[in-house]
Amino acid sequence: MHFILDIGNVLIDFKPEKFLRSLLNDPPGEDRMNRLIFQGPEWVKLDEGRITQEEALAIFLAKEPLHQELTKKVMDNLTGLLTPIPETIALLPRVKMAGHGLYFLSNYHDKLRHYILARYPFFSLFDGGVFSCDVHITKPAAGIYTCLLDQYRLKPEDCLFFDDMAPNTAAAERLGMRAVLFSGAGDIERFL
Repeated sequence: MHFILDIGNVLIDFKPEKFLRSLLNDPPGEDRMNRLIFQGPEWVKLDEGRITQEEALAIFLAKEPLHQELTKKVMDNLTGLLTPIPETIALLPRVKMAGHGLYFLSNYHDKLRHYILARYPFFSLFDGGVFSCDVHITKPAAGIYTCLLDQYRLKPEDCLFFDDMAPNTAAAERLGMRAVLFSGAGDIERFL
């Protein structure tokens, strides 16, 4: 069996509201930045690898000319979003020791991808993976799943996919994978 893990909220926290609260401590500013950056179309384009972080910043600054310092502060500190989830990380060696393949499949943009791969050594445990920014497709589009399956010659029926978003697990199931809507490390441990 091959274990395929999403990264955001499975391996590494991705909680924009919490991040903005700790960074800004300014509820109106937090709400403005959440809508502008994390809920806007540019975030998806970043994940698709269609724009760079610098291009996104220029767009954000044009949209919020009165809040340029706030916008720059958030964009300059995006890596503060990315803290590992220790309970899940602790299970990765067990997955490997049990003889399972270990892969990741995640919507991620280029600059943050480079950061996490350089910063967190647990990625060396993975047999491979696909980032959306490399293939210009985001989950839940079927194409990103087939990129992973084709690149590593995996059969869908041999794959167990963990993701915290129901549309993403549903897409995996439509392709023949077994999928688990991730709520915590215990979801992975059940299959060990």
